[in-house]
Amino acid sequence: MAVRLDHMIIPAADGEHAARWFSTLFGLAEPVRFSVFWQVTTDDGVDFDFDTYGPGSSFTTGHYAFLVDDDGFDAILGRIRADGLSHWADPGRNESGTINRHDGGRGVYFASPDDHLFEIITVPYGSG
Repeated sequence: MAVRLDHMIIPAADGEHAARWFSTLFGLAEPVRFSVFWQVTTDDGVDFDFDTYGPGSSFTTGHYAFLVDDDGFDAILGRIRADGLSHWADPGRNESGTINRHDGGRGVYFASPDDHLFEIITVPYGSG
């Protein structure tokens, strides 16, 4: 039996705003409304369903990591910098404004408007 990730629900103060931020930053198609969610589909077919919890609501933030190619990394990092978003080489948010080079690739962490920690890497960890 094959097991593949199909979708994830990501809590947000404003699901539509969060989905549009995500799709723009990652260069993906615009989100579509699906039931109570704003859905963005990644290139490998995984859906990210942004759920509105409402302003001031409390939810647990998550960490979402994406494997991208070098061109995709450059494009996303360029948008991060153009938007003036803080970014770090580490998940502890200590190495500000830089990237990591783990396993011979490149990686960077950045926060969503709802403080979820997003990460892009060019090679899987442990592969170098």
